Amino acid sequence: MTNLHKHRSRMVTDGVTRAPHRAFLRATGLDDASMQKPFVAIVDTFGENTPCSMSLNQVSDNARLGVAAGGGIPIRGSAISVSDGTSMNHSGMRMSLVSREIVADSVELFVRAHAYDALIGVAGCDKTLPGILMGMVRVNVPGAFLFGGAMLPGVAPGQIPGGGGTGQQRQATILTTIEAVGTAQRGDITRAQLDAIEKQCTPTAGSCPGQFTANTMAMVAEALGLAPLGSAMVPAVYSERIAIARRAGETVMRTLKEGAPLPRDLVTLKSLENACAAVAATGGSTNAALHIPAIAHEAGIRFTLDDVQRVFARIPLIGDLQPGGRYLAQDLHHAGGVPAVLNALLAGGYLHGDALTLDGLTLEDALRGYAGPDGTVVRSCDEPLGENGGLVILRGNLAPDGACLKIAGLKALTFSGKTRIFECEEDCMAVVAARDYREGDVLVIRNEGPKGGPGMREMLSVTAAIYGQGMGEKVALLTDGRFSGATRGMCIGYVGPEAAVGGPIALLRDGDRVQIDARAGTLRVELSDDELARRRADLPARPRRRLAGVLEKYEALVRPAHLGAVTHSGNLDWPYDAPTHGDDGAAA
Repeated sequence: MTNLHKHRSRMVTDGVTRAPHRAFLRATGLDDASMQKPFVAIVDTFGENTPCSMSLNQVSDNARLGVAAGGGIPIRGSAISVSDGTSMNHSGMRMSLVSREIVADSVELFVRAHAYDALIGVAGCDKTLPGILMGMVRVNVPGAFLFGGAMLPGVAPGQIPGGGGTGQQRQATILTTIEAVGTAQRGDITRAQLDAIEKQCTPTAGSCPGQFTANTMAMVAEALGLAPLGSAMVPAVYSERIAIARRAGETVMRTLKEGAPLPRDLVTLKSLENACAAVAATGGSTNAALHIPAIAHEAGIRFTLDDVQRVFARIPLIGDLQPGGRYLAQDLHHAGGVPAVLNALLAGGYLHGDALTLDGLTLEDALRGYAGPDGTVVRSCDEPLGENGGLVILRGNLAPDGACLKIAGLKALTFSGKTRIFECEEDCMAVVAARDYREGDVLVIRNEGPKGGPGMREMLSVTAAIYGQGMGEKVALLTDGRFSGATRGMCIGYVGPEAAVGGPIALLRDGDRVQIDARAGTLRVELSDDELARRRADLPARPRRRLAGVLEKYEALVRPAHLGAVTHSGNLDWPYDAPTHGDDGAAA
């Protein structure tokens, strides 16, 4: 293995022509001794716009201590984050998925522009996790990923529907409030009760505490080998995160000295399949089916929704985690964390044990130091919660490129109903808020895909209102947009091709009958090929619109959802610079 000491940063610090560079570095507090050490970038997404990111300063500060202890120079930088919690249910949600690309691009810009030798990425909110992971794989320098952790659950009055009596007796999360909106619209709770839930469901900093997108992607980071084993499910407010961050800094310095493993040594076909297995086994976020292919794309690996489906189809459901199950990230942490899930899958023959971990050990060897399933939060594969994993990919004449449905917690896996067509999320939300729909409807929201939005908005407010109104499995919702990891019910997203590019979802009309069969993995509209062809011939041209700004760039670049909604060709090659002319002949 090759020692990577200053393998990049010497281009900034060494030689006569780098005197101006060193002058700038001296202004940051570096001296001669410091400039002989490796430079390690620490990029986080700290911000006060979301509780998910408010704890990241402490994580980054302690990662700095680990880097310094290992003999490196830690240099912090920041990327932006978009809060899904406050951008949902309005036009701001179009910025959420776009921000994943901005975060990944920010990592690349920060590391490549300054020729840093290694990288620690720190994230806490839904799109910041895949964004940081994508950036790490793109630049492919020694690195580690650190998650900020989930918040602790709050409480809700026990007398509301679903409670167990009176007083503060019911555990609550942000999903409790989102679904309570629908319950209030139905008249089952008062505005005062809704206010009480709102004020007590999110008591600490950290991400949403269920197996929603942030925790799902933190689990993915461990399964890929990019994050320390056992780190993902530690709550944000636990002091254990301090020690994890310091150790990660030391690990990165050790990787620099040993020359491996690099991110692209870790992100392989085997580790990608392991990540998909962990997601399916725990009923994780459907967004993983979008983000895992995007991470693979950065490594130059074609891993599409077809590959995700291949893994999902063979994995049992063993994690009893919300929203489909009973437990939260804190419970999984105390039950053994992600390693408990991975050990259960490994014992069942569902993982590649020879995939590498961050420490350079094989996954099978590394997992020997961790406990297996506890039997409650995590079951063994011999006694699963369900024979099918918590997510399925559907295909048919309505979704040739696929669609994704979370089945964890669903009572019925088939549905048949007639469509009601909405051209955007707001139109559907107005009907749901007025309760102007009925059992058996298939609510179709289109023009919300990556290009059609643009931005592929999440529909959590709509789905949660439906669930809160007691209609969660009495209607189906179908969209070319996305769903939150907190979504539950018969909600099918990522339908491709999307309406904006003429996908079959654009051909639907009110009253068409749609058949959904999660067991068979099918999504069909009862229309003949001839009828679909006639409708396609009659489909009006999509009017051009002026967007400007970031959405204009995103619409022009984004690729389909089944390919990860990526925006560049992938597999970046960052060659080393040639020695600078004039550095060798100067007088000492």
